[in-house]
Amino acid sequence: MPLPQVDLQLLTDFEQGLDPRFPEKGKIPARVLGYGEISTVFELGTGRERELACKRLPMFRTEAEAQSYQALYQAYVAALRDRMGLRVVPTDTVRLAGRVRGRVVVYIVQERLPAGAIGHQAIHHFSPEEVDRLVLAVLREMDKVFAFNHEHRGELEAGLDGQVSNWAIVGLDPDKPVLGEKIDLIYFDTSSPLLRVNGQEQLDPELFLRSAPSFLVWLLRLLFLKDVMTRYYDFRQVAVDLVANFYKEQRPELIPGLMDTVNRFFAANTRLSGFKPLAIAEVRSYYREDAWIWRLYLAFKKVDRSLHRLLGRDYPYILPDKVKR
Repeated sequence: MPLPQVDLQLLTDFEQGLDPRFPEKGKIPARVLGYGEISTVFELGTGRERELACKRLPMFRTEAEAQSYQALYQAYVAALRDRMGLRVVPTDTVRLAGRVRGRVVVYIVQERLPAGAIGHQAIHHFSPEEVDRLVLAVLREMDKVFAFNHEHRGELEAGLDGQVSNWAIVGLDPDKPVLGEKIDLIYFDTSSPLLRVNGQEQLDPELFLRSAPSFLVWLLRLLFLKDVMTRYYDFRQVAVDLVANFYKEQRPELIPGLMDTVNRFFAANTRLSGFKPLAIAEVRSYYREDAWIWRLYLAFKKVDRSLHRLLGRDYPYILPDKVKR
């Protein structure tokens, strides 16, 4: 099903009237659907455009830079969908004409999925056995990407963030959330188009640093950037992240069983021989470190926002009151 027509004027008017401190108080009706590290997802307007989720990316400095990102984004989605066999939510990109407050802004526009069908919300209505089936379905979908990467290493490879919150369950009735015998999933977290061509990463890593506090950029570049740019090409690291995410989603009691599911899945896959089984201490340590880093990072971003205001400079990024990790 094609996307509804994107109202370019609506996006332009929204962006021009946006106060990043109070994004929902502008003239254009807006509701925040979610926050990313470098983006914010909105529902905008009052008509059919509310069927869309609009992810705002304000970190581009030139038209050429934004155009390059758009081309890479389309290549990434096409690779996931056409080469690797993932079902990806219908999506498009829109680059606003000209500069807004000195920035070139791109919106990723996607079909808005029912909130109750998105994995991290659905798991709160499922039994442990159903959550186990859901995670196994996620692993099978992810395996399509990592099997392709294995077969085409050095030619074409894609990174993937497989957290349960990045998948929606096709056909799930949010009012009666019951998993069917066959679980169909659709993937929608495509805003970080990690794609290697002939062994070379195509996404400019500096884009990840645009929203970082200026006084931390050098440290992030030195200590964290390489890890961020490589972890999503490693199936095992993505699986650790998937399981650890259940701490964040307030279902820690499921983690021992989910670790067993992951370990059995990897053990049964002959391509993944030599896999080191996940251990509870590793998963817990990963979550604690990740949660600590992102809480501290948000605190520093709020300091940076205040410094921008004191210096009379525009701060284009939208920050949540607190980060849920």
